[in-house]
Amino acid sequence: MAELNINTPRWFIPLLENARYKGAYGGRGSGKSHAFAEYIVERCVMGRTDVVCLREVQRSLKQSVKKLIEDKIENMGVGTLFTVQHDRIKHNQNGSLIIFEGLASHTAESIKSLEGFDIAWFEEAQSCSQRSLDLLRPTIRKPGSELLFTWNPSMPTDPIEILLRGDNPPPDAIVEEVNFVNNPWFPDVLREEMEYDKKRDPDKYAHIWLGDYVKNSETRVFKNWSIEEFEAPADAVHRFGADWGFATDPTVLVRCHIVGRKLYIDYEAYRVGCEIVDTPELFMSVPEAEKWPLTADNARPETISYMRKHGFPKIRAAVKGPKSVEDGIEWLKSFDIVVHPRCKKTIDELTLYSYKEDPLTGNVLPLLVDKENHVIDALRYACEGARRAKDRPKRGFAKIIPVRMPMAR
Repeated sequence: MAELNINTPRWFIPLLENARYKGAYGGRGSGKSHAFAEYIVERCVMGRTDVVCLREVQRSLKQSVKKLIEDKIENMGVGTLFTVQHDRIKHNQNGSLIIFEGLASHTAESIKSLEGFDIAWFEEAQSCSQRSLDLLRPTIRKPGSELLFTWNPSMPTDPIEILLRGDNPPPDAIVEEVNFVNNPWFPDVLREEMEYDKKRDPDKYAHIWLGDYVKNSETRVFKNWSIEEFEAPADAVHRFGADWGFATDPTVLVRCHIVGRKLYIDYEAYRVGCEIVDTPELFMSVPEAEKWPLTADNARPETISYMRKHGFPKIRAAVKGPKSVEDGIEWLKSFDIVVHPRCKKTIDELTLYSYKEDPLTGNVLPLLVDKENHVIDALRYACEGARRAKDRPKRGFAKIIPVRMPMAR
């Protein structure tokens, strides 16, 4: 018998042990589907094995893993052993069978046709309903049969999450977390896509590439930002903003500058429980903070006065008024915001700052949640002058409209 050579990624080795439930969850580019497809081809070559490849909904075979398994059969050098038909793949010698179905279309009666199968592989299992799991688990019951699941986590309340990652998983289960960092064959084209998402949309990066649960992106206030290393140009007009805290809230200083429609944030200072006498030292940690105008929260005039006498002569109080928060936020949203990776608290707040949700309907409300906003407030103050300059009416000459009067005869 010819040898079947398979390059097995290290993370998949535990899944070669005997177990009824086998699962792999994580982000895109991890190679989960490729590894399981190779495992299925291997099992079918080694002996008679009947496999059903499932999705929750499968409207056509293009939505299945059929093409992936066909490619694996060729790449593994066993193409002559299989016959690929329209809706199934058969082993020419031992009779192994691979079929492809959508589980949502099955009923309690129709699913009985799968009772004799050895393996059920549920791809994209984050979409698997509780009804489908309840149908599948008692159906695949042949001695030694296996239930395979691969998925990118969506919500902790998804049925597959509760089954295999919850408090009481089945005792006969092997479940592995795997991401692109575990894939020794992670392609460059995907790496470029990953790096783009990492810079432009951290939430998307965390879900798609790291396998984190989905965050409600509809409630996120800021979606117009990225993380990027940069150096401020020598002629940059630096803008500084400060927000005051003490017991549980942080004292914050942020530095930024504007170039066209881009707002660059390159330094931050952030400390919870900062005494007023320690604030000048904190602010001095941000380059050139003492040289430029600094706009601070006007709620603490005594702190502004103290800072003015202790190295920050250009500090001034922010101007607040009705809807100043909302207007300031909308103005910030009109820019593409670029954050230096050293500004970790800024990154946290841009990620977490959100609108309120209706507790009954789940609809997003046009109301800002008053938390995760200390750096954001400082950023609003820093940009207050630029925003007010933009909104200020421009002076000019009055338009002269000629009026022609009829001449007396």
